[in-house]
Amino acid sequence: MTQRNVVVTGIGTVTAIGLDRDSTWAGLKAGKNGAAPITAFDSEGYRTTFAAEVKGFDPHTVMDPKEARKADRYSQFAIVAAAEAVAQAGIENLDDPYRAGVIIASGIGGMTIWEDQHSR
Repeated sequence: MTQRNVVVTGIGTVTAIGLDRDSTWAGLKAGKNGAAPITAFDSEGYRTTFAAEVKGFDPHTVMDPKEARKADRYSQFAIVAAAEAVAQAGIENLDDPYRAGVIIASGIGGMTIWEDQHSR
């Protein structure tokens, strides 16, 4: 069996405490808490009225406005974070794109579009 080495060369993040790797790391070290009152929808009548929402996010920093409109917000987070990781790694122009991989974590994504389509 051949052992393969894996090297993490770039990290990208979009979180409730920072919109990129450096601000997220600084927030973690400072003990920052991203939880705040919910602003994405009217939470009146719900038992929980706070969440760790991502605030101040602009997908247009790396996405075409037309493509951003078609993508759910969690997908936009993933694309922006991936672009940050690729830029940090300096691999924007890979000779063989199959020699790179991405790990994406999402608790439950796409619910905004799912709910909108269900209502229709």
